Amino acid sequence: MIESREWVFRVSCCVDPEETVCVVGNSESLGAWQSQHMVPLTREPPVVEEGGESVWSTCLQVPLTGVEYRYCVCIVLEPRPGLHERTLVIRRWETNLLPRRLRDGVTCPADPQAEKFGSFGGYERVDQGWLVKDSVVQLRLCSSALYNDPVMLFKKRYQDKKVRVKVTPVELDASTPQEPSVNGGIEESTDFDLSNLRLNTKPVWPIMEVAVMKEEACKFKTQEQFGVVCNNGDYVVFQCRMLMPESNMFLCDFYVEEGDEIPKYLGCSYILPSNLKENYGVATLPITSPKHAPVGQLTVHYMVVCPMDHGGDMSVSYARHWKDSWKGLEVGHRGAGNSYHSEPKSCANIRENTVASLKYAAEKGADMVEFDVQLSKDLVPVIYHDFHACIALKRKKEQNQTDLLEIPIKDLTLQQLQALKDVRHLTEGVPSDILSYCDQEDLVYHKKEKGLSKFQDEDFEDHQPFPTLQKALEVVPHTCGFNVEVKWTMQMRDGTYELQHPFELNHFLDLIIKMILEHSDKRKIVFSCFHPDICTMLRLKQNRYPVMFLTQGVSEVWPPYEDQRTNSVQQAILYAVNADILGINVHT
Repeated sequence: MIESREWVFRVSCCVDPEETVCVVGNSESLGAWQSQHMVPLTREPPVVEEGGESVWSTCLQVPLTGVEYRYCVCIVLEPRPGLHERTLVIRRWETNLLPRRLRDGVTCPADPQAEKFGSFGGYERVDQGWLVKDSVVQLRLCSSALYNDPVMLFKKRYQDKKVRVKVTPVELDASTPQEPSVNGGIEESTDFDLSNLRLNTKPVWPIMEVAVMKEEACKFKTQEQFGVVCNNGDYVVFQCRMLMPESNMFLCDFYVEEGDEIPKYLGCSYILPSNLKENYGVATLPITSPKHAPVGQLTVHYMVVCPMDHGGDMSVSYARHWKDSWKGLEVGHRGAGNSYHSEPKSCANIRENTVASLKYAAEKGADMVEFDVQLSKDLVPVIYHDFHACIALKRKKEQNQTDLLEIPIKDLTLQQLQALKDVRHLTEGVPSDILSYCDQEDLVYHKKEKGLSKFQDEDFEDHQPFPTLQKALEVVPHTCGFNVEVKWTMQMRDGTYELQHPFELNHFLDLIIKMILEHSDKRKIVFSCFHPDICTMLRLKQNRYPVMFLTQGVSEVWPPYEDQRTNSVQQAILYAVNADILGINVHT
């Protein structure tokens, strides 16, 4: 039997109404690092004013030695209809690389001093929470050449006025569909039949916040009474953390500013669960006046982020960790370098994005290797750069001639992809990425120190394209870190897509994240992506690894994307701060 001791955990912390401080650690009494088994603390009197610092404490039996722990600020949701067990929503938590640790063998002081939340070991580190049981719905109002202005008012006298928008989550009660209950803010200026939708509300849950992509407003904060100003050209993001988004709608109220007077109420829009198709897209909705007349139109980009079922381990987080000594890292691009290049002498010796290329870079001392991950048709994470594979097919009547067939990777199973074993470059002296199901003449060339020469290892397994992410995690030395670039289609400024959306976005990311969490061991991992919404979801779905936003900024080399967050380094920085990711990776 393990001997134990009684210990009083005390911490001082600033909390919002209905937030609770909890403790979690490596012993069973501390929840064994599992987020849903954290232990809530009790606020000590006197109760301070809102926003002030208060002391929280609890007394627990813990082992005599080896006790590690962290503090966390949560919202505790007790069981109710539709919620069968107590749920802890993580708002922020201590993420110092090394957790707090009790001295071995000592007893608790009679009057223990309160620790300071987030500060210990000479460092201060507090990060936002991630999704464990709850979901996030983002509603974005942004101008675009491809879509209507986010808020269009029909009357000309309002078109030069400042418009304010406030979004309130509304819980739909299936038992009384005509009178839904609401969790949201109170609108004192609204005096019409919909006012009951804003009454009898809780101020904290669901959590509705707003941010504007400007330097002074890019971090999420609570909405004001009349919402936020939405000017032409602004990028406004409303974010709601809630349970069961399929059982909630959003009430959007619109106001117009007229001088120094209280903003005038114009009307509202409803965003129903049925409007949020496939968890990602764009919806266009009418704005109706209090007398139910159409007064405008709302165009909103939406995204629903669902939680993963991975337990919520709180033992360590690298999400915002970067060593001071990492001022310059050797990172192998697609392994040992790009092997498909118009200039043969610029090609890597080993085919890119293969296990052989990754291992070669690791053996030569690379700190990390970068590669691209997407899903096959049967939902297996595979490593390959392009969205399409160019397959060479022999003609019926001209056996020496071939035609090229471009097939999306998403439309081929892993078995079909790996059946492309007899890989032969078809243009002598110029490596290409054309694949074939049939034997071609041996025209595989690679760059060596003195010009081009044949390379005789293409038939080895590690040199074949389309290795699985799992295999790379298992066979590449763990001393070599992985920069995992998640491949997802983006809309171009001309309205076209790199690839039509292949999978439901949450399921797509869950499979990749799950594979890495299960097989990464102690390897250093960084997620990266050119799509800002993918970066947001990677940050919200897991608490273990950092996320980097890839951006080409202002470029004449590559066609521009439609999303304005990708259009400049300045916008990329604002987005990174807004999403609370590690940083940006700029294409230079």
